[in-house]
Amino acid sequence: MELRHLRYFVAVAGEENVSRAALKLHVSQPALSRQIRDLEDEIGFKLFERSAKSVKLTAAGKTFLVEAQAVLQRAGEAVKAARVVATGSHGELHVGYAPSLAVRILPPALRAFQEEMPRVRVKLHDLSIEEMHTGLRQGKLQIAFLVRPTPAALRGLQFEPLTQEHIRLAVAPKHPLAKKRVVTLEEAAREPFIAYNRIDYPEYPQIFADIFSATRIKPRIAEEHDGVTSLIAGVEAGGGVALVAESVACIAGARMKLKRLSPSPEPVVIGAAWPKAGLSPAAERFLACARKTLPGK
Repeated sequence: MELRHLRYFVAVAGEENVSRAALKLHVSQPALSRQIRDLEDEIGFKLFERSAKSVKLTAAGKTFLVEAQAVLQRAGEAVKAARVVATGSHGELHVGYAPSLAVRILPPALRAFQEEMPRVRVKLHDLSIEEMHTGLRQGKLQIAFLVRPTPAALRGLQFEPLTQEHIRLAVAPKHPLAKKRVVTLEEAAREPFIAYNRIDYPEYPQIFADIFSATRIKPRIAEEHDGVTSLIAGVEAGGGVALVAESVACIAGARMKLKRLSPSPEPVVIGAAWPKAGLSPAAERFLACARKTLPGK
């Protein structure tokens, strides 16, 4: 027994006429009559009493009609539920992000996504880089926006570059270097540094080392912090200077000054990461929105 047999049966029962039902179903009358007979043969009892001009449900047919309609309704509901999963048009999307890196990517992408898929609830998770790696591997996040992971950190993940961020030197507003338009790497290396810790930000130590690799003075790290908020507070308090992405200015405001470095360090690559198994439909749409709304696009 197939669903089409039930649909044909329900249509004939509703019209009480095979010809009208055939016209409604866009099938030939002989083919429809044959399908109904096949159904009766399979279940072992008559569904209709037939006359020259009409058909009437038998007592068994009336009972079968109620159940057939319920089966068809349930099948339709199953298709709708599966379509929701397949298209990602409902449900939740868990997005990881680093505020200091994703501040220019995330807000416009989120607005565009909510316009396209208003019935998907987006949950944003402000996490360290390492926490995002773990969340993606454990399935707690569907997508994350972060600095390009090292090859080792990319295990089990995929990454797509989206944009680049210039590296700037962050200093307190009253720091002597705050008056300079450009700070040399040699000048910066003489200052105590406030840095992200290597546990939560495994890419940061290598970026830091690469920037100062050619200087005669090796900088000293005076403090380590687990997030951009505390790092900004440390710089503002005069504990040292810091290397940060240029977009941190959107978060810090007047609490610190960002200075260009000379020679200018290589920009850091910012992008999206997701599990190697692939993007969910909702995450795929979110990534498309991020690509579309990038500054300069």
